[in-house]
Amino acid sequence: MTKPSRRRFFAAGAGTLIGLPLLMRGLGLGAQKSTRTTDSISQESYEWKMATTWPPGFPVLGEGASYLAELIEHASGGRIRIKVYGAGELVPALGCFDAVRTGAIEMGSGASYYWAGKMPASQLFATVPFGMNAQQMTSWIISGGGYELWRELYAEVGLVPFLGGNTGVQMGGWFTKEINTIDDLKGLKMRMPGLGGKVLQKAGGTAVLLSGGEIYTGLERGIIDATEWIGPYHDYTMGFHEIAKYYYTPGWHEPGTAMEFFVNKEVYDALPMDLQSILEACCHQVHMWILSEFEAQNSHYLNLLLQEGVELRQFPEEVLDVLRVHATAVMDELTASDEASDRIYASYQDFHNRIRGWSRKTEGLYHSLLQESPEQAG
Repeated sequence: MTKPSRRRFFAAGAGTLIGLPLLMRGLGLGAQKSTRTTDSISQESYEWKMATTWPPGFPVLGEGASYLAELIEHASGGRIRIKVYGAGELVPALGCFDAVRTGAIEMGSGASYYWAGKMPASQLFATVPFGMNAQQMTSWIISGGGYELWRELYAEVGLVPFLGGNTGVQMGGWFTKEINTIDDLKGLKMRMPGLGGKVLQKAGGTAVLLSGGEIYTGLERGIIDATEWIGPYHDYTMGFHEIAKYYYTPGWHEPGTAMEFFVNKEVYDALPMDLQSILEACCHQVHMWILSEFEAQNSHYLNLLLQEGVELRQFPEEVLDVLRVHATAVMDELTASDEASDRIYASYQDFHNRIRGWSRKTEGLYHSLLQESPEQAG
């Protein structure tokens, strides 16, 4: 797997620091006001711990956390050093949220839909079925008011969130039988968490929650009939193609899932202004690397899967149309039951409605008319 080129970013520490203000202006980071009142550069150093929801060394996402720690250490001249722990090494996989919130450790890495049981609105900053893709999601968070809403929500539990990568459009999942009509989902037992799982249940299926390490065995033993995971790279390494014949696309349930880094708010507020800015700029650098790495690796591993005889199928339009109706019902129920979700989803939808009109006339046309060669189109 291609790793980030450390030499490219760290060849000259001074050059990195000079470039950070330009990067931050380009990302619109000035919109997030610091609570600090001085712009002097402190020489105080900080030793942090970061716990992740990913297994130790987990491709792309776990690597991204380690990459962030290196990037921050070099960009800060060693004033912030972060030791990264994979899931279970310091706290359980889903324990990092509370560990950071309570101040037991300083920083965490995960996805905001993992905390839906604690804060239902948090999942809106990860993904919404039939919602925005990675490019649109990033635009909403950085330039459409998403960051302000996200940080307002997390401030209530003592956290400061940052973008921490995006998977891009995920695959629809692995199935042991064909999906030709919506009736084929009735009685289907599928590993699918979050809002997508609720949509599946409305279609008559059963959403089963299994950890990553349990999925292969569950599929092999018939505990589940289907599973979604991430995309070709991770799916290939998990070996799902060895036991499930049909690989479906697109991932309607996770069209552009944003990951996150989050910091204890008291710890973040106590940082000098320059370190706050370095932290945020480095998170955004890693955000872009993770999305780029997913795109590069998934394209390669999809070809490998096809070469090994995997049957790539597209969900029938009839099935997607019904799932879209169920997704609307799921979102209506969420927003009716939670005030914060209602307020945040209103912003999300307003931005989505505006940007998809633009996307339809630009990106959509480009992909349908110009991206494919005549040979591919035929």
